[in-house]
Amino acid sequence: MRTTIDLPDALFRRAKATAAAQGLTLKQFVVNAVEHEISQPAKANERRRAPRLPLIHLEPGRTLDLTNFDFDDLLP
Repeated sequence: MRTTIDLPDALFRRAKATAAAQGLTLKQFVVNAVEHEISQPAKANERRRAPRLPLIHLEPGRTLDLTNFDFDDLLP
C-alpha cells in the first residue's frame, strides 16, 4: 500500500543515510523500523504508561478531606 508521510528534514536525511549505510532502500528501512516497533507492543506501552502515583488506602466508609491541604508543601 502506498502512503505519504511528512518527516522533518533532518530526520529524513538521517534515515536515508542510515538506510544507505545498511545497504537498504529508504522504503526497506522504514518498513523494517515500523515492523520492529509494532512487534514489541509491550515495550511501546511501557514508554507511554502514566507514572504510578502513590495510593492512600482508607478503611471502608472513611473519607480523606484535602480541601485546605497545601500541595505546595510537598515540593522541595
